[in-house]
Amino acid sequence: VQLQASGGGLVEAGGSLRLSCKASGDFFSISTLGWLRQAPGKERELVAESSSTGSTTYAASVKGRFTISRDTVKSTVYLEMDALKPEDTAVYYCSGTFLTESGSQVPYLGQGTQVTVSS
Repeated sequence: VQLQASGGGLVEAGGSLRLSCKASGDFFSISTLGWLRQAPGKERELVAESSSTGSTTYAASVKGRFTISRDTVKSTVYLEMDALKPEDTAVYYCSGTFLTESGSQVPYLGQGTQVTVSS
């Protein structure tokens, strides 16, 4: 399974960015798709996650500013980030849990994309 993320960049505080991540490869179905981030000197943290049932989870620090959505047909997840703050600066990683034909749930992590918010 491959997770190809795009959309990072440099933006001023208060601005917006949209991240995209497309899943491809050999899997039966997608259970969850989401985003993690890791800022310099900090541990990786969950930003947002979308399940196959349609439920979403957000970190408290981004709730109300970030919106996660997914296109099931395209196997793609998006993260719309509004009202960005300098503390949102981090490498953002696409993540997912995939159901194999054998019935196993397997997690994958994609390559990161840098998001930098200037003050």
